[in-house]
Amino acid sequence: MRKPLQRALIATLATTGLLFGSALIAPAWAVPSYPSAEEVAAAKKKVAEKKAMIARLEKIIEDLTVEADALAKTASIKAESFNIAQDAVDAVQAKVDSLQSQSDAASAAAIAAERELGQIAAQMYRDGASGTSVNLFLNSGKADDLLYKLGTQERLAGQSNDIYQKSIALQKQAKALQDELGAAKTELAGKAAIAKAAFTEATAAASAAQAKVTANERLNKTFYAQLATLRDTSAELERQREQGLADERRQKEGTAKMDAPELYSVGAPNAGAVQTAIDFGRAQLGEAYVLGGMGPDIWDCSGLTKAAYAAAGYYIGTHSATNQFRTMAQARKLVPLSQMAVGDLLWYTQSSDFDGDKYHVVIFVGGGLMLEAPNPARTVRIVPIRWGEMFPYAGRPTAP
Repeated sequence: MRKPLQRALIATLATTGLLFGSALIAPAWAVPSYPSAEEVAAAKKKVAEKKAMIARLEKIIEDLTVEADALAKTASIKAESFNIAQDAVDAVQAKVDSLQSQSDAASAAAIAAERELGQIAAQMYRDGASGTSVNLFLNSGKADDLLYKLGTQERLAGQSNDIYQKSIALQKQAKALQDELGAAKTELAGKAAIAKAAFTEATAAASAAQAKVTANERLNKTFYAQLATLRDTSAELERQREQGLADERRQKEGTAKMDAPELYSVGAPNAGAVQTAIDFGRAQLGEAYVLGGMGPDIWDCSGLTKAAYAAAGYYIGTHSATNQFRTMAQARKLVPLSQMAVGDLLWYTQSSDFDGDKYHVVIFVGGGLMLEAPNPARTVRIVPIRWGEMFPYAGRPTAP
């Protein structure tokens, strides 16, 4: 009854919009009027119109992203509903399997007891008590042997009664287990029907999300190219810029799990080294974000954190937010967010796995603020912490 592949497809692909199939929930988004290439070219000639066209395109991209995120969230919720339903099926299936095994064993024991009872009854019929008495009278020379037979007959009778009672008890037990097994199979059928319906809904929701993602990717290629024309950049840079803005919107909407369990004891930060790292970061304020940048005047998130702590004499990992997290984890320098201190690293993730990918890293500078190289739409800055998609542990590079 368990369907691990089916479960994995729904639980994982539905949340990422990668499941294809016939959508039972038809996409419901409206189709707005999009700017043409001619309109974009005309808008580029005048500053005000150019600015307005950029704002229009960015709003279209944002709206498309919001619609896709909503469908992805629905797909994720329905995927979890299926997982819960399938868990219930698995639990009842285990119960059915156990009862089936017990019922089979009880039925076999009852049959064996009944067969043994029949064998004793047949022997008693062949060597009955009356026949034994006649033989004793006619064959007094063999009295010892006949008396033995008579004693054996009495023992057989007593044993027969015990086995009879045992047989009745085993038959009752087998019947009770068969009844319980039948009820469990009925329950299993009901749970399976619920899981099947949940699977159908989750598949449809995932298909709707995928359809939206596919449509957005096609449309966004045009919009990124149009923005690149207006800004004299590249379509890839515009894609990175819009992705960064989408990340920010998600981060602003959520909350963080501050009370994660303490993993181990972590020492206090080295205040002097922390100050050196933060001072280095502050010196880069206003400088551009460029993917893969690590100075002297261009940065990405992990490039900035790596360079800042290198200035203080600390290695925090490679030029990768995920690797920097793993470096801190391997060094046993992770603390729950409730214990974070100035200078600690904070990570953002969309993965539910502890060791899953971390897509952004920042430095906590105190007072509810963080230092970051955010995305191509922003420069290096200090801003209030955004708690959505925040990993529940901070890293402390300078802990002893």
